[in-house]
Amino acid sequence: MNREDLLKVTNEFGSPVYVYDADKIISQYKRLNEAFKKVKHLRLHYAVKALSNLSVLRLFNELGSGLDTVSIQEVMLGLKAGVSPEKIIYTPNGVSVEELEKAVELGVQINIDNLIVLEQFGAKHPEVPVCIRINPHVMAGGNTNISVGHIDSKFGISIHQMPHILRIVENTGMHINGIHMHTGSDILDIGVFLHAAEILFDAAKNFKDLEFLDFGSGFKVPYHSNDIETNVEELGEKLSIRFNEFCKDYGKELTLAFEPGKFMVSEAGQFLAKVNVVKQTTSTVFAHVDTGFNHLIRPMFYGSNHEIENLSNPDATQRFYSVVGYICETDTFANNKMINEIREGDILSFKNAGAYCFSMASNYNSRFRPAEVLWYKDKAHLIRKRETFEDLVHNQVELKFDLNKKQSLEKEKV
Repeated sequence: MNREDLLKVTNEFGSPVYVYDADKIISQYKRLNEAFKKVKHLRLHYAVKALSNLSVLRLFNELGSGLDTVSIQEVMLGLKAGVSPEKIIYTPNGVSVEELEKAVELGVQINIDNLIVLEQFGAKHPEVPVCIRINPHVMAGGNTNISVGHIDSKFGISIHQMPHILRIVENTGMHINGIHMHTGSDILDIGVFLHAAEILFDAAKNFKDLEFLDFGSGFKVPYHSNDIETNVEELGEKLSIRFNEFCKDYGKELTLAFEPGKFMVSEAGQFLAKVNVVKQTTSTVFAHVDTGFNHLIRPMFYGSNHEIENLSNPDATQRFYSVVGYICETDTFANNKMINEIREGDILSFKNAGAYCFSMASNYNSRFRPAEVLWYKDKAHLIRKRETFEDLVHNQVELKFDLNKKQSLEKEKV
Protein backbone atom coordinates (compact mmCIF):
# COMPACT_ATOMS: atom_id res chain seq x y z
CA MET A 1 0.00 0.00 0.00
CA ASN A 2 1.31 3.41 -0.87
CA ARG A 3 0.30 6.83 0.42
CA GLU A 4 -2.26 7.40 -2.34
CA ASP A 5 -3.88 4.01 -1.65
CA LEU A 6 -4.28 4.85 2.02
CA LEU A 7 -5.81 8.24 1.30
CA LYS A 8 -8.27 6.55 -1.06
CA VAL A 9 -9.28 4.23 1.76
CA THR A 10 -10.20 7.16 4.01
CA ASN A 11 -12.09 8.81 1.16
CA GLU A 12 -14.10 5.63 0.56
CA PHE A 13 -14.60 4.35 4.11
CA GLY A 14 -14.11 7.43 6.26
CA SER A 15 -11.96 7.86 9.35
CA PRO A 16 -10.79 6.58 11.66
CA VAL A 17 -10.17 3.25 9.93
CA TYR A 18 -7.87 0.26 10.30
CA VAL A 19 -6.18 -1.02 7.14
CA TYR A 20 -4.31 -4.33 6.85
CA ASP A 21 -1.99 -5.36 4.03
CA ALA A 22 -2.67 -9.01 3.10
CA ASP A 23 0.65 -9.27 1.22
CA LYS A 24 2.60 -8.40 4.38
CA ILE A 25 0.71 -11.00 6.40
CA ILE A 26 1.42 -13.63 3.76
CA SER A 27 5.12 -12.74 3.55
CA GLN A 28 5.53 -12.92 7.35
CA TYR A 29 3.88 -16.34 7.41
CA LYS A 30 6.16 -17.60 4.66
CA ARG A 31 9.22 -16.06 6.33
CA LEU A 32 8.65 -18.01 9.53
CA ASN A 33 8.01 -21.21 7.61
CA GLU A 34 11.22 -20.72 5.69
CA ALA A 35 13.22 -20.08 8.88
CA PHE A 36 12.28 -23.55 10.15
CA LYS A 37 12.39 -25.44 6.86
CA LYS A 38 14.89 -27.94 8.31
CA VAL A 39 12.25 -29.21 10.76
CA LYS A 40 10.24 -32.07 9.30
CA HIS A 41 6.97 -31.21 11.04
CA LEU A 42 6.25 -27.52 11.66
CA ARG A 43 2.90 -26.15 12.79
CA LEU A 44 2.10 -22.44 13.08
CA HIS A 45 -0.89 -21.39 15.16
CA TYR A 46 -1.78 -17.74 14.52
CA ALA A 47 -2.61 -16.01 17.85
CA VAL A 48 -6.20 -14.89 17.35
CA LYS A 49 -6.09 -12.33 20.18
CA ALA A 50 -3.76 -10.15 18.09
CA LEU A 51 -6.38 -9.51 15.40
CA SER A 52 -9.55 -11.59 15.38
CA ASN A 53 -11.41 -10.40 12.28
CA LEU A 54 -13.04 -13.35 10.49
CA SER A 55 -11.56 -12.41 7.12
CA VAL A 56 -8.07 -12.37 8.61
CA LEU A 57 -8.68 -15.78 10.19
CA ARG A 58 -9.86 -17.10 6.82
CA LEU A 59 -6.67 -15.78 5.22
CA PHE A 60 -4.55 -17.70 7.73
CA ASN A 61 -6.63 -20.79 7.13
CA GLU A 62 -5.96 -20.49 3.40
CA LEU A 63 -2.24 -20.25 4.16
CA GLY A 64 -2.44 -23.53 6.09
CA SER A 65 -2.08 -22.00 9.54
CA GLY A 66 -3.75 -23.27 12.68
CA LEU A 67 -5.01 -20.97 15.43
CA ASP A 68 -3.95 -20.20 18.99
CA THR A 69 -7.03 -19.28 21.02
CA VAL A 70 -7.41 -18.13 24.62
CA SER A 71 -11.20 -18.07 24.99
CA ILE A 72 -14.09 -20.22 23.87
CA GLN A 73 -15.31 -17.26 21.81
CA GLU A 74 -12.03 -17.23 19.86
CA VAL A 75 -12.45 -20.97 19.30
CA MET A 76 -15.91 -20.33 17.88
CA LEU A 77 -14.57 -17.56 15.64
CA GLY A 78 -11.94 -19.94 14.30
CA LEU A 79 -14.51 -22.62 13.57
CA LYS A 80 -16.76 -20.05 11.86
CA ALA A 81 -13.78 -19.02 9.72
CA GLY A 82 -13.52 -22.62 8.50
CA VAL A 83 -10.54 -23.77 10.57
CA SER A 84 -10.82 -27.45 11.52
CA PRO A 85 -10.91 -28.21 15.28
CA GLU A 86 -7.71 -30.27 15.21
CA LYS A 87 -5.81 -27.17 13.99
CA ILE A 88 -6.97 -25.05 16.94
CA ILE A 89 -5.16 -25.01 20.28
CA TYR A 90 -7.09 -23.59 23.22
CA THR A 91 -4.92 -22.12 25.98
CA PRO A 92 -7.15 -20.39 28.55
CA ASN A 93 -6.13 -18.91 31.87
CA GLY A 94 -8.37 -18.97 34.93
CA VAL A 95 -11.54 -20.03 33.10
CA SER A 96 -14.41 -22.04 34.51
CA VAL A 97 -14.72 -25.81 34.21
CA GLU A 98 -17.81 -25.19 32.08
CA GLU A 99 -15.72 -23.41 29.46
CA LEU A 100 -13.26 -26.32 29.35
CA GLU A 101 -16.19 -28.70 28.88
CA LYS A 102 -17.34 -26.63 25.91
CA ALA A 103 -13.86 -26.95 24.38
CA VAL A 104 -14.10 -30.73 24.77
CA GLU A 105 -17.41 -30.67 22.89
CA LEU A 106 -15.89 -28.61 20.08
CA GLY A 107 -12.99 -31.05 19.70
CA VAL A 108 -10.04 -28.62 19.90
CA GLN A 109 -6.61 -29.24 21.44
CA ILE A 110 -6.76 -28.24 25.11
CA ASN A 111 -3.76 -26.69 26.88
CA ILE A 112 -3.90 -26.55 30.71
CA ASP A 113 -1.78 -24.31 32.95
CA ASN A 114 -3.13 -25.07 36.43
CA LEU A 115 -2.40 -28.08 38.66
CA ILE A 116 -5.88 -28.18 40.21
CA VAL A 117 -7.59 -27.90 36.84
CA LEU A 118 -5.25 -30.53 35.40
CA GLU A 119 -6.27 -32.98 38.13
CA GLN A 120 -9.99 -32.22 37.80
CA PHE A 121 -9.89 -32.49 34.05
CA GLY A 122 -7.79 -35.66 34.03
CA ALA A 123 -10.10 -37.38 36.49
CA LYS A 124 -13.14 -36.62 34.31
CA HIS A 125 -11.64 -36.86 30.82
CA PRO A 126 -8.59 -39.15 30.94
CA GLU A 127 -9.17 -40.08 27.30
CA VAL A 128 -8.96 -36.48 26.00
CA PRO A 129 -5.42 -35.53 24.85
CA VAL A 130 -4.08 -32.58 26.83
CA CYS A 131 -1.13 -30.24 26.44
CA ILE A 132 0.53 -28.82 29.56
CA ARG A 133 1.68 -25.21 29.73
CA ILE A 134 4.96 -24.88 31.61
CA ASN A 135 6.24 -21.67 33.19
CA PRO A 136 10.02 -21.84 32.59
CA HIS A 137 10.73 -18.87 34.89
CA VAL A 138 12.52 -17.01 32.12
CA MET A 139 12.08 -13.27 31.61
CA ALA A 140 11.66 -12.26 27.97
CA GLY A 141 11.53 -8.70 26.70
CA GLY A 142 12.28 -7.10 30.08
CA ASN A 143 8.70 -5.82 30.54
CA THR A 144 6.49 -7.66 33.06
CA ASN A 145 3.37 -6.43 31.23
CA ILE A 146 4.27 -8.49 28.16
CA SER A 147 6.64 -11.07 29.64
CA VAL A 148 4.62 -14.01 30.92
CA GLY A 149 7.23 -16.68 31.67
CA HIS A 150 8.79 -15.12 34.79
CA ILE A 151 8.37 -16.44 38.33
CA ASP A 152 5.62 -13.97 39.31
CA SER A 153 3.49 -14.63 36.24
CA LYS A 154 -0.03 -16.01 36.58
CA PHE A 155 0.53 -18.12 33.46
CA GLY A 156 1.68 -21.72 33.33
CA ILE A 157 2.61 -24.43 35.83
CA SER A 158 6.00 -23.84 37.41
CA ILE A 159 8.74 -26.05 36.04
CA HIS A 160 9.58 -26.76 39.69
CA GLN A 161 6.18 -28.41 40.10
CA MET A 162 6.98 -31.17 37.64
CA PRO A 163 6.72 -33.89 40.38
CA HIS A 164 3.15 -32.73 41.06
CA ILE A 165 2.31 -32.87 37.34
CA LEU A 166 3.68 -36.39 37.03
CA ARG A 167 1.74 -37.54 40.10
CA ILE A 168 -1.51 -36.19 38.63
CA VAL A 169 -0.85 -37.80 35.25
CA GLU A 170 -0.10 -41.15 36.87
CA ASN A 171 -3.12 -41.03 39.19
CA THR A 172 -5.61 -40.05 36.49
CA GLY A 173 -4.11 -42.00 33.59
CA MET A 174 -4.62 -38.97 31.38
CA HIS A 175 -3.00 -38.61 27.97
CA ILE A 176 -0.44 -35.81 27.65
CA ASN A 177 0.28 -35.18 23.97
CA GLY A 178 2.06 -31.81 24.12
CA ILE A 179 4.25 -29.54 26.24
CA HIS A 180 3.96 -25.78 25.86
CA MET A 181 5.68 -22.59 26.99
CA HIS A 182 5.30 -18.91 26.17
CA THR A 183 7.84 -16.51 27.61
CA GLY A 184 6.15 -13.33 26.36
CA SER A 185 6.59 -10.62 23.77
CA ASP A 186 9.55 -8.68 22.35
CA ILE A 187 12.13 -11.46 22.49
CA LEU A 188 15.48 -10.15 21.27
CA ASP A 189 18.07 -12.35 22.95
CA ILE A 190 17.94 -15.63 21.07
CA GLY A 191 20.18 -17.14 23.72
CA VAL A 192 17.48 -16.52 26.36
CA PHE A 193 14.88 -18.17 24.14
CA LEU A 194 17.13 -21.18 23.53
CA HIS A 195 17.74 -21.42 27.26
CA ALA A 196 13.97 -21.57 27.85
CA ALA A 197 13.74 -24.18 25.06
CA GLU A 198 16.18 -26.41 26.95
CA ILE A 199 13.89 -26.24 29.97
CA LEU A 200 11.01 -27.37 27.77
CA PHE A 201 13.10 -30.21 26.32
CA ASP A 202 13.93 -31.41 29.83
CA ALA A 203 10.26 -31.29 30.80
CA ALA A 204 9.28 -33.22 27.67
CA LYS A 205 11.51 -36.14 28.64
CA ASN A 206 9.04 -37.00 31.38
CA PHE A 207 6.31 -37.92 28.90
CA LYS A 208 6.51 -40.86 26.51
CA ASP A 209 3.57 -40.22 24.16
CA LEU A 210 4.10 -36.62 23.05
CA GLU A 211 3.07 -35.45 19.61
CA PHE A 212 4.30 -31.85 19.68
CA LEU A 213 6.31 -29.24 21.54
CA ASP A 214 4.89 -25.72 21.47
CA PHE A 215 7.39 -22.87 21.98
CA GLY A 216 4.85 -20.05 21.99
CA SER A 217 6.11 -16.93 20.25
CA GLY A 218 6.78 -13.33 21.26
CA PHE A 219 9.12 -12.36 18.43
CA LYS A 220 9.90 -8.65 18.43
CA VAL A 221 8.96 -6.64 15.37
CA PRO A 222 10.50 -3.28 14.34
CA TYR A 223 8.54 -0.18 15.30
CA HIS A 224 10.57 2.31 13.27
CA SER A 225 13.05 2.27 10.40
CA ASN A 226 16.16 1.68 12.51
CA ASP A 227 14.55 -0.50 15.16
CA ILE A 228 15.87 -3.94 16.06
CA GLU A 229 13.83 -7.13 15.75
CA THR A 230 14.08 -10.82 16.53
CA ASN A 231 16.35 -12.57 14.04
CA VAL A 232 13.96 -15.42 13.29
CA GLU A 233 16.33 -16.81 10.66
CA GLU A 234 19.10 -17.25 13.24
CA LEU A 235 16.61 -18.66 15.74
CA GLY A 236 15.30 -21.04 13.10
CA GLU A 237 18.78 -22.28 12.29
CA LYS A 238 19.80 -22.87 15.92
CA LEU A 239 16.52 -24.16 17.33
CA SER A 240 15.96 -26.49 14.36
CA ILE A 241 19.28 -28.23 14.98
CA ARG A 242 18.54 -28.65 18.67
CA PHE A 243 14.93 -29.76 18.05
CA ASN A 244 15.99 -32.40 15.54
CA GLU A 245 18.59 -33.68 18.01
CA PHE A 246 15.92 -33.94 20.70
CA CYS A 247 13.56 -35.87 18.40
CA LYS A 248 16.35 -38.33 17.64
CA ASP A 249 17.02 -38.87 21.34
CA TYR A 250 13.30 -39.07 22.08
CA GLY A 251 12.93 -41.76 19.43
CA LYS A 252 10.06 -40.10 17.59
CA GLU A 253 9.49 -37.30 15.09
CA LEU A 254 7.58 -34.61 16.96
CA THR A 255 5.92 -31.48 15.63
CA LEU A 256 7.52 -28.12 16.40
CA ALA A 257 4.79 -25.54 17.04
CA PHE A 258 4.74 -21.75 17.38
CA GLU A 259 1.97 -19.25 18.15
CA PRO A 260 2.92 -15.99 16.42
CA GLY A 261 0.50 -13.09 16.61
CA LYS A 262 2.28 -9.74 16.57
CA PHE A 263 4.93 -11.13 14.22
CA MET A 264 2.26 -11.99 11.67
CA VAL A 265 0.09 -8.88 11.64
CA SER A 266 1.69 -5.92 13.44
CA GLU A 267 3.57 -4.43 10.49
CA ALA A 268 0.67 -5.21 8.14
CA GLY A 269 -1.63 -2.77 9.90
CA GLN A 270 -2.02 0.99 9.76
CA PHE A 271 -4.55 3.09 11.63
CA LEU A 272 -5.72 6.18 9.78
CA ALA A 273 -7.20 9.18 11.59
CA LYS A 274 -8.19 12.70 10.58
CA VAL A 275 -6.94 15.82 12.34
CA ASN A 276 -9.88 17.68 13.82
CA VAL A 277 -8.06 20.75 15.14
CA VAL A 278 -4.55 22.04 15.79
CA LYS A 279 -4.18 23.76 19.15
CA GLN A 280 -1.28 25.98 20.21
CA THR A 281 -0.69 26.38 23.95
CA THR A 282 2.05 28.22 25.80
CA SER A 283 4.35 25.20 25.54
CA THR A 284 2.92 22.68 23.07
CA VAL A 285 1.31 22.33 19.69
CA PHE A 286 -1.45 19.72 19.91
CA ALA A 287 -2.83 17.85 16.92
CA HIS A 288 -6.25 16.54 17.94
CA VAL A 289 -7.39 13.55 15.89
CA ASP A 290 -10.83 11.95 15.48
CA THR A 291 -9.96 8.98 17.67
CA GLY A 292 -8.55 8.16 21.10
CA PHE A 293 -7.60 5.29 23.36
CA ASN A 294 -11.06 3.87 22.71
CA HIS A 295 -9.63 2.80 19.34
CA LEU A 296 -5.87 2.55 19.97
CA ILE A 297 -4.97 2.08 23.62
CA ARG A 298 -1.51 0.53 23.32
CA PRO A 299 0.49 3.80 23.63
CA MET A 300 -1.34 4.61 26.88
CA PHE A 301 -1.58 1.02 28.14
CA TYR A 302 1.87 -0.35 27.30
CA GLY A 303 3.80 2.78 26.42
CA SER A 304 4.15 1.34 22.93
CA ASN A 305 5.56 3.42 20.11
CA HIS A 306 3.59 3.80 16.88
CA GLU A 307 5.34 5.91 14.27
CA ILE A 308 3.07 8.66 12.93
CA GLU A 309 3.13 9.89 9.34
CA ASN A 310 1.22 12.81 7.85
CA LEU A 311 -0.12 11.25 4.64
CA SER A 312 -1.72 14.50 3.47
CA ASN A 313 1.40 16.69 3.64
CA PRO A 314 4.41 14.44 2.92
CA ASP A 315 6.80 17.11 1.65
CA ALA A 316 6.22 19.76 4.30
CA THR A 317 8.77 20.90 6.87
CA GLN A 318 8.71 18.92 10.08
CA ARG A 319 7.61 20.47 13.36
CA PHE A 320 7.14 19.22 16.91
CA TYR A 321 3.62 18.03 17.74
CA SER A 322 1.88 16.20 20.52
CA VAL A 323 -0.77 14.01 18.93
CA VAL A 324 -3.79 13.56 21.18
CA GLY A 325 -7.29 12.12 20.94
CA TYR A 326 -10.84 13.29 21.49
CA ILE A 327 -11.54 11.18 24.59
CA CYS A 328 -12.31 12.86 27.92
CA GLU A 329 -9.14 11.38 29.43
CA THR A 330 -5.45 11.87 28.79
CA ASP A 331 -5.07 9.96 25.54
CA THR A 332 -1.71 11.05 24.17
CA PHE A 333 -0.39 9.07 21.21
CA ALA A 334 2.89 10.96 20.95
CA ASN A 335 4.66 13.72 22.88
CA ASN A 336 6.68 16.37 21.02
CA LYS A 337 7.28 14.23 17.92
CA MET A 338 8.74 15.56 14.69
CA ILE A 339 6.00 15.22 12.06
CA ASN A 340 5.49 16.95 8.72
CA GLU A 341 3.45 20.13 9.25
CA ILE A 342 -0.07 19.19 10.34
CA ARG A 343 -3.18 21.06 9.23
CA GLU A 344 -6.84 20.56 10.04
CA GLY A 345 -8.27 17.79 7.88
CA ASP A 346 -4.94 16.03 7.31
CA ILE A 347 -4.86 12.23 7.53
CA LEU A 348 -2.32 10.74 9.94
CA SER A 349 -1.17 7.14 9.76
CA PHE A 350 -0.24 5.20 12.91
CA LYS A 351 2.14 2.38 11.95
CA ASN A 352 2.32 -1.14 13.41
CA ALA A 353 -1.41 -1.10 14.06
CA GLY A 354 -2.15 -4.68 13.05
CA ALA A 355 -1.67 -6.40 16.41
CA TYR A 356 -3.54 -5.76 19.66
CA CYS A 357 -5.07 -2.55 18.36
CA PHE A 358 -8.59 -3.05 17.04
CA SER A 359 -8.90 -6.12 19.27
CA MET A 360 -8.54 -3.84 22.32
CA ALA A 361 -10.94 -1.19 21.01
CA SER A 362 -13.95 -0.15 23.09
CA ASN A 363 -16.97 2.13 23.08
CA TYR A 364 -15.62 4.40 25.80
CA ASN A 365 -17.31 7.83 25.75
CA SER A 366 -20.00 6.03 23.70
CA ARG A 367 -17.87 6.40 20.60
CA PHE A 368 -18.36 3.97 17.72
CA ARG A 369 -15.64 1.47 16.91
CA PRO A 370 -14.05 2.07 13.49
CA ALA A 371 -14.21 0.16 10.25
CA GLU A 372 -11.61 -2.42 9.19
CA VAL A 373 -10.29 -2.80 5.65
CA LEU A 374 -8.13 -5.53 4.12
CA TRP A 375 -5.90 -4.46 1.22
CA TYR A 376 -5.86 -7.57 -0.98
CA LYS A 377 -4.81 -7.88 -4.63
CA ASP A 378 -4.41 -4.10 -5.00
CA LYS A 379 -7.92 -3.38 -3.78
CA ALA A 380 -9.51 -2.26 -0.53
CA HIS A 381 -12.03 -4.72 0.88
CA LEU A 382 -14.29 -3.72 3.76
CA ILE A 383 -14.08 -6.50 6.40
CA ARG A 384 -15.88 -4.74 9.26
CA LYS A 385 -18.43 -1.97 8.99
CA ARG A 386 -18.11 1.14 11.10
CA GLU A 387 -20.45 0.95 14.06
CA THR A 388 -23.62 3.04 14.20
CA PHE A 389 -25.78 4.34 17.01
CA GLU A 390 -28.04 1.33 16.51
CA ASP A 391 -25.05 -0.96 17.19
CA LEU A 392 -24.25 1.00 20.32
CA VAL A 393 -27.69 0.47 21.89
CA HIS A 394 -28.54 -2.89 20.28
CA ASN A 395 -28.08 -5.01 23.42
CA GLN A 396 -29.28 -2.46 25.92
CA VAL A 397 -32.65 -2.98 27.60
CA GLU A 398 -34.46 0.23 28.47
CA LEU A 399 -36.06 0.34 31.89
CA LYS A 400 -39.05 2.70 32.17
CA PHE A 401 -39.40 4.86 35.27
CA ASP A 402 -42.34 6.68 36.78
CA LEU A 403 -40.90 8.45 39.80
CA ASN A 404 -43.87 10.81 40.18
CA LYS A 405 -46.30 7.89 40.53
CA LYS A 406 -44.14 6.33 43.24
CA GLN A 407 -44.09 9.57 45.20
CA SER A 408 -47.88 9.92 45.01
CA LEU A 409 -48.36 6.40 46.33
CA GLU A 410 -46.15 7.17 49.31
CA LYS A 411 -48.31 10.21 50.11
CA GLU A 412 -51.46 8.07 50.04
CA LYS A 413 -49.98 5.67 52.60
CA VAL A 414 -49.30 8.55 55.00
